[in-house]
Amino acid sequence: MKLKRKLLTLAALLACLLAPIRAFALFEECKELFPNQQVPITTQAGRDLCFDSFAVYYSSQDKKPIYTVEKLSREQLLAPHPRRSNQFYEEARLPFSERALLSDYRGSGYDRGHNAPAGDMSNERAMAQSFSLANMMPQARQNNQGIWAKNVEEPTRLYAKRAAGDIYVFTGSTGNQGSIGRGQVTIPSHLYKLVYDPNKNLAWAYWIENTNEARMSPPISYADLIEKTGIDFQLPLNKDPSQTQAIAPNAKPNKAVLGGWYPVFFDVYSPEKVNGIVTRIREGKVASIQIQYDRNEELAKRIASQIESQTALFISPIQSSPPDTPGVTYERNRVTAIIRSK
Repeated sequence: MKLKRKLLTLAALLACLLAPIRAFALFEECKELFPNQQVPITTQAGRDLCFDSFAVYYSSQDKKPIYTVEKLSREQLLAPHPRRSNQFYEEARLPFSERALLSDYRGSGYDRGHNAPAGDMSNERAMAQSFSLANMMPQARQNNQGIWAKNVEEPTRLYAKRAAGDIYVFTGSTGNQGSIGRGQVTIPSHLYKLVYDPNKNLAWAYWIENTNEARMSPPISYADLIEKTGIDFQLPLNKDPSQTQAIAPNAKPNKAVLGGWYPVFFDVYSPEKVNGIVTRIREGKVASIQIQYDRNEELAKRIASQIESQTALFISPIQSSPPDTPGVTYERNRVTAIIRSK
């Protein structure tokens, strides 16, 4: 009987391993960011990461997003926006072997291209989260700062500002034209942004080559994007528009905190920032802290020591991005405290 039970267990495990990977992308904390709370179907293995204003389905193999999703509205984009932080950091929720590292992008010639854009973020915490390397893809520099920013991201925001209700935006990349860094972050050949307006029952996608010489072409259809990416985004385009919002009354209300992880940056020691962290710990709002540093170990240990001396948390600083290019100093002195909220 025990042998039979073990065989059944093994068979079930093999079935899970061989089945198309979908159930592992649960996004339990942020399903309200998806149309009808339906997560896309794909055979690509990944990790689901929830942030305050967006979600990432992350490829541990390629070390970049498979896709990100945002829910945008006129009110959100017309509200006062925080100043762009430009403070990139490594994603603490990922095992070290699966992370893209700051050092991977140094000297690569590629930008750290946002999937969920910083320009969409409506508060300082969401802005800070948008600079997680889990939200980045290696993007041709002129592409990122030119055609992508001006002819894809900005028109999408302008449409959201005119739309009658919420719109949903999926962003991602596909293809492989090599890699960068010791971590071998995959350089995609093409980038896309899918826009879905449930009130008009309408969807279209921008499809752009990941080159500095890329040229704009007319948007492609939703069906074409599915064919090109192999991802079924589960948009209810064949339904009556009024049915698209049918589950909204029963949906969970927006949470004040999604994902629960956010960075606090230290370029120098700041008693104010340390005291702020200590206060949140004493209020029972912090589950754990990871401190990342590159070469400024002294500052990292000082911050950890100050927090440990005033709370019950134990913190072990991690050297997250060892220097690999002589003479490069950009971001190396920065220390990042990754806070996990309860």
